[in-house]
Amino acid sequence: MTDNILISIAPATGEEVWRGAIGDVDSAVSRARRAWHAWAARALANRVEIARRFANEVRKDADKLAELIANETGKPLWEARTEVDAVVAKVDISVQAYAERTGKKKLDSALQGSSAVRHKPHGVMAVLGPYNFPAHLPNGHMIPALIAGNVILFKPSEKTPAVAEALVDCWNRSGAPEDTVQLIIGGPDEGKTLVAHPGVDGVLFTGSAQAGIAINRKLAANPSKIVALEMGGNNPIVVTDTPKLSDAAALIVQSAFTTAGQRCTAARRLIVVDHLYDDLMAELLPLAKKLVVDEPFAEPQPFMGPVIDNETADRLNESFLALLTAGGKALLHMRRTDPDKPFLTPGIIDTTNIPDRPDVELFGPLLQVIRVPDLDAAIAEANNTRFGLSASLIGGSPDDYGRFWANIRAGIINWNRPTNGASSKAPFGGIGLSGNHRPAAYYAADYCAYPVASTEMDQPRANIGVGLKSD
Repeated sequence: MTDNILISIAPATGEEVWRGAIGDVDSAVSRARRAWHAWAARALANRVEIARRFANEVRKDADKLAELIANETGKPLWEARTEVDAVVAKVDISVQAYAERTGKKKLDSALQGSSAVRHKPHGVMAVLGPYNFPAHLPNGHMIPALIAGNVILFKPSEKTPAVAEALVDCWNRSGAPEDTVQLIIGGPDEGKTLVAHPGVDGVLFTGSAQAGIAINRKLAANPSKIVALEMGGNNPIVVTDTPKLSDAAALIVQSAFTTAGQRCTAARRLIVVDHLYDDLMAELLPLAKKLVVDEPFAEPQPFMGPVIDNETADRLNESFLALLTAGGKALLHMRRTDPDKPFLTPGIIDTTNIPDRPDVELFGPLLQVIRVPDLDAAIAEANNTRFGLSASLIGGSPDDYGRFWANIRAGIINWNRPTNGASSKAPFGGIGLSGNHRPAAYYAADYCAYPVASTEMDQPRANIGVGLKSD
């Protein structure tokens, strides 16, 4: 970012993808406030129709949008295509969720008239998006918020503005009224201004715990703003008794290294009972070594691409070395395959003997392994974190999973499935440093509109039957 110009760089090639001017937050908020009342006054069916037109515009641009996502994030083209599919699917899911979570209710009460519950939009909503899913994750806030009658100020990650511009362009072509969905280009300063702006009624954020905590702190004295925070996790994947260790290894690889480990639900800690350790490593390490790391358009398609930029790659390398220095044992060394580009091979390190393991989200292809004596110890170790987004159990009996489910502190708990890849047809969110109890995905409707209770009669009818002086 220089001279009020933001430049986006393709991580796989180092080439410029996009450049544009920094946005004017005050002007955008003013226009959004003027646009809101007319949008909220439209019939729900009309807002839904425009959302469906948006989905059709995304379908028309699917190939171009997938290529742009792959280029700007570095993720493989096959994965970028699944992100575009998720953007389209979000519309139908959000329509259904709005009807189920925020539908109208009316109860007749004879002489007392009727009581009703309806929902109103908050107003102007700021959506702050991340770089790892630059279309799908902000879209997960935007669709339900727009259906509910809010207008959107979308500030994407400064690392992925081109995808954000393409997404907003689809909204503009859908017939959404002017200023209903606005793009605000910028960095942290523009994000801070947007969060604190008195004309913004809500903040919907996906990103790091550090940034989410700063937003929460900034708005702590302003309860009038709705705030939904999704902040990632230090997610555990636990392996206990199972004869299918090759399948377990595949689930671990999917959990830890899909999207080069740049998913909030990625497994950061592999917790394994001692007697399975050697046999599991004999399956896991060769499989992880075979993963193809390459640029997003390579043929055959790679399993993973680079991390988002060189600074991120440097930090991850430093984290790997810090864990080694603290007493960790390298099982699979993380390597930088190109000194000038952020390609990292998967790193796996045994941190069992580190007394004070850092409870941080290492956002990349770095997996820590921790050995424990039994499942109860594994559950205790899995909960040894301030985060609480996703957790998986591999192996074990139904009773084992019941115990795991009952005792694990997380918003997503899986059995014999990866930690990532959560369904948009279910709530998505965590506890602790992973979120503020406002889950997204299917439950996003809950924070996009507020309930209004009413009692109603066609004509006034009342009398005072006690406490009056006699004539």
